[in-house]
Amino acid sequence: MNRCSWATHSELEKDYHDTEWGVPNYDDRHLFEMLILEGAQAGLSWLTVLKKRDSYREAFDQFDPEKIVRYDDTKRQELLSNPGIIRNRLKVDAAIQNAKACLKVTKTHGSFSDYIWSFVDGEPIVNAFESLDDVPAETERSKAMSKQLKKDGFKFVGPTICYAFMQAVGMVNDHEVSCFRYDEV
Repeated sequence: MNRCSWATHSELEKDYHDTEWGVPNYDDRHLFEMLILEGAQAGLSWLTVLKKRDSYREAFDQFDPEKIVRYDDTKRQELLSNPGIIRNRLKVDAAIQNAKACLKVTKTHGSFSDYIWSFVDGEPIVNAFESLDDVPAETERSKAMSKQLKKDGFKFVGPTICYAFMQAVGMVNDHEVSCFRYDEV
């Protein structure tokens, strides 16, 4: 069974690749979770984040933005001392700020999903890359998305993070064409 070359190093990566990565997702909470996790990954490997994902879900109230916006200094310090997550002050603060921004755009766009998917006109972009070397780190759309997210108050949403997010939630299909998931998603 052929998989994307990045997803062959661990069982955790294989499972994530085979079941979730690149599958179009429109669930507000899942999209918010992935935006936070992609930001947490900055400078680290995705495997590091996957290993901590369950701890993140517990620490951040299942990524419920309504709860996260109410985090006070005590909760923030609790997060910064939690070994189950990446204890980077800027990333923790970004998650809290992003919850506020998420709720704000949800009010104006009807849902976080509608807001996020508007960057690809509501439809996944299907690419046809032969290998991982062909996949860009960012695109014009991820640059535009990054610029707008920053304008709307989001943090840790540079063009590369936005493109990784777009790949993760199926806004783009970047499975290698030889991968068994390419045609499935």
